[in-house]
Amino acid sequence: MAAMPPRADPPAEWWERLAARLIEGLVFGVFYYILFIALWGIFRTVGMSEALGERLPGVLAWLAAGLGYAGYDWRAHSRHSRTFGKAIMRIRLAPGDVPSRALLKRALVYPGPVMLMGIPVINLLAGMLLFGVGLLILIDKPLERGPHDRLAGTRVVKDLR
Repeated sequence: MAAMPPRADPPAEWWERLAARLIEGLVFGVFYYILFIALWGIFRTVGMSEALGERLPGVLAWLAAGLGYAGYDWRAHSRHSRTFGKAIMRIRLAPGDVPSRALLKRALVYPGPVMLMGIPVINLLAGMLLFGVGLLILIDKPLERGPHDRLAGTRVVKDLR
């Protein structure tokens, strides 16, 4: 009897991917606001707020939160092929043996622009990039891959294990 070819896992639905990112976004949003309040308090106390402008705490908080999110995304996908949002939604990254360098590029293309959100004017471009990536996921049929997935050679699939 001939061996059966391995069955490919079906791609994750767009709403599953969105829900996973929203779950993670809530956690990192809380981290951002705590960081922003702390930085704002520190800058105000030492008098840097007036010298450097009122936007600096927000810019630094977005930068730290964005770097943290991109780093977390890279590390989680490198170790477990999914983030905690993906685990909750029962989806994962395939294939599971993607080189760490490719996953770093993936993390910098999608969650990476979050670190630019605090900079005036650039925040609009970063938001448009994030929206565009999400839109491209909807358009790409049947695999539903965004530019970050194509760059890394990955796709997000339902976790049937």
